[in-house]
Amino acid sequence: MRRDISNSKTRLVQAWIEIHRDSLLADWELAINGQPLFPIDPLR
Repeated sequence: MRRDISNSKTRLVQAWIEIHRDSLLADWELAINGQPLFPIDPLR
């Protein structure tokens, strides 16, 4: 079963990504090198 995310929720996630872009990219580098990740504040 496929569920689509509403446009308003999609915009919230996109805003969260923009706010945390640097942290996400830093964690990505850590992840591909097998290192522990830093926590990132969740979407609220």
